[in-house]
Amino acid sequence: MAASFLLSIHLFSRATGSHDLILTVIYAGGGILGWVVALPLIHILTVGRQPQIVLAGWISLLGIVTIGATAGLYALQYRYFYAHWHAPFATRIWGYQLIYTTAVALYQFAVLGLRHLLPVGLAMLLTLSVMMARRSR
Repeated sequence: MAASFLLSIHLFSRATGSHDLILTVIYAGGGILGWVVALPLIHILTVGRQPQIVLAGWISLLGIVTIGATAGLYALQYRYFYAHWHAPFATRIWGYQLIYTTAVALYQFAVLGLRHLLPVGLAMLLTLSVMMARRSR
């Protein structure tokens, strides 16, 4: 996913400014974490199934889990950035700030971050899913 991000900012002129390095790390971590989490889920849910179900499992689960992992890492970094302006830990106000900061980070990733996964990330997902579905048979 880091390759998809880098190609997106350089080939499609979607530069993000001075935060390209940390965003590359977030996308790489999201790809790795997505793979590690999705692999056992896909195996459990598609074992002994028809080939088209295995392919659908690879495409949907790997895509959803990778996007979720990347969005989660983005939200953690977003929360880390704003943490020093928040109320003390475990207070009611801190809880509200945690919830709303996380919600805003996930919304911002959905609006601004998903575009870095298209079209390169989608092509990588489809290629990898077909290769892994064939290997699973």
